[in-house]
Amino acid sequence: MLQIVYISTARQALTDEMLEAILAASRRNNGRDGVTGLLLAGGRRFLQALEGPGEAVLSTYGRICTDQRHAAIVQLGCRTVEARQFGEWSMAFQPGGRAGDGDLRSAVERLIAPIDDANLRAQFEGFAALHAKAA
Repeated sequence: MLQIVYISTARQALTDEMLEAILAASRRNNGRDGVTGLLLAGGRRFLQALEGPGEAVLSTYGRICTDQRHAAIVQLGCRTVEARQFGEWSMAFQPGGRAGDGDLRSAVERLIAPIDDANLRAQFEGFAALHAKAA
């Protein structure tokens, strides 16, 4: 099983409706392809992990890299993993500054609590800490 983690910047600010459309398409495609993961949004910045069958993850990441809504895509990690870190989530999502009655950091901590990999947890915790201050 392959896991890719990347960070990117949206070329323009995304409305809630745009984010919902992106998530709906991602969840549909990921569910079909056996890809799971987590997406965090902080302003125009995104941190995402994708995992699943190698070809499906590479295909998904390839689509993301050619999507004109993204710029400055930087792959933070690409590795083979023994087990999924994101369970059966076709795409869990947490927007920055919209964590309801808690803050972004608390919401992300709840989402990543089951993740075994300390480095992966640290990437999401660091992103949440940075964008919680900006929200």
